[in-house]
Amino acid sequence: MLSVIQLVLAGLGIGLLMAAPIGPVNVLVIQRAMAKGFWGGLAAGLGAVLGDGVLAAVGAFSIAAISDGMLAYGDTIQLVGGVLLVAFGLALLLRRPVMTTPPHERSHILDHMGIIPQTFILTVTNPGAVLGMAAMIGGLGSLMGGLNTNLEALILVAAVMGGSLLWWLGLSELIATIRHKLTDNRLKMINRVAGFILLAFGAALIIEIGLRHFG
Repeated sequence: MLSVIQLVLAGLGIGLLMAAPIGPVNVLVIQRAMAKGFWGGLAAGLGAVLGDGVLAAVGAFSIAAISDGMLAYGDTIQLVGGVLLVAFGLALLLRRPVMTTPPHERSHILDHMGIIPQTFILTVTNPGAVLGMAAMIGGLGSLMGGLNTNLEALILVAAVMGGSLLWWLGLSELIATIRHKLTDNRLKMINRVAGFILLAFGAALIIEIGLRHFG
């Protein structure tokens, strides 16, 4: 059985491992931090933190109703995620890139709250995130012989969210410190690359559903 400190460290590690791989949310956080600064990037990351918290809670507390619902409506959830990614990608490709918060100015996180539910939905509709979190929480539970109390499960969920938050804080700060070097052409290129990546992720999710049902 793991001690509280070991449980916290394990949760932090899971949160970092879930957040770090380059995926749709990382692309969005980078793009938002480039255009809107530190708080814009962090706000996008906070949606992922909340999503990781929900997925970790499903695994840690073994919330059967939510888990069964995610399995039963897995294709619908994946389709919603795919459509959202395609929409985000098209918006980045078609929208004229603008650095809405100049590098010498600081915005407030309340200015960017609208992105939080969007990245939350992207996180909980990402099949890779759902399966990855289930595998990591399940593996840790096997190592510990199970989470014996609700307090242990709560500590693990909080630690997972803390690890995820650390990643988004670091990434947003890194991008915010170099954004002053951006020109209009570089920002346009970043938007195009980000748009194509999001389109590719979204199309892959939608095509996978189509192949499962009609292939």
